[in-house]
Amino acid sequence: MGYVIEVERLKKAYGEVIAVDEVSFAVEEGEIFGILGPNGAGKTTAVECLQGLRRPDAGRLRVLGLDPQRGERELRGRIGSQLQESSLPDRIRVWEALDLFASLSPKAADWEGLIGQWGLASKRNASFSSLSGGQRQRLFVALALVNNPEVVFLDEMTTGLDPASRRVAWDLVAAIRERGTTVVLVTHFMDEAERLCDRLAVFDSGHVVAMGRPQDLINEYAPQVLVRFSADRADLGFLEELAQVDSVKRSRNRVEVSGSGPVLALVAAALVERGIVPTDLRAERASLEDVFLALTGGRFEEEAAT
Repeated sequence: MGYVIEVERLKKAYGEVIAVDEVSFAVEEGEIFGILGPNGAGKTTAVECLQGLRRPDAGRLRVLGLDPQRGERELRGRIGSQLQESSLPDRIRVWEALDLFASLSPKAADWEGLIGQWGLASKRNASFSSLSGGQRQRLFVALALVNNPEVVFLDEMTTGLDPASRRVAWDLVAAIRERGTTVVLVTHFMDEAERLCDRLAVFDSGHVVAMGRPQDLINEYAPQVLVRFSADRADLGFLEELAQVDSVKRSRNRVEVSGSGPVLALVAAALVERGIVPTDLRAERASLEDVFLALTGGRFEEEAAT
């Protein structure tokens, strides 16, 4: 598989504000590539440059072998785009919007099928102005897919969707990839990125601060594992001697062992060797949220609180 997107030292500024600063990454054919970061990190600016919607100040960009600025017309017919901020005429109906977009593409998908897939069947004849925020979001994703794109850009796809609709959307994104379409998913939802993305780039303040597979990033930046269990035995000092264990904390009969690597297996084996077989032994691993907090020094947490 080759690269369908190549970004080398992309830079974009708005006056004195640098939105994207020397960003480089590449996206492989057929993968779901995530761009993860808080609001204002430069995610949307980067993907808008890739789609030819903004002119970069510097850098080399290639999407499907085309320069987004010089090959914009050809590129438009080969990519799909769901933008973070989009709108349609208030009176246009759901089916009319899909039919209109399909009429502009020589290789349009079955838009009737897209209505059903994205949960819009009951709103087929509804006007755009009457749709809820979540329904509008689903319509924009369906419109991004109506031309059977080779690459689709989904920017904050599940914003405004309820938890059940988010899970349905995740399944549909996975199905998009299964039919061979490359997906660039821009999100600030950690669980979404961890669930869907084959690889991802973590943006912060206009820079890519980390890139790789979700589990590899967790292993590198947040390797800690917590093993918890109940035990009445007073002396558990032998656990502190295990190579992968960093600390052992105890509160009454509750024990928390902090470590890395295969610490769960090592703790379990040491306990069983001494005749201690807790029924509630379990491990809690770090997540992408822990990775992001480690990389950004807690700025994401502060934004969420705000």
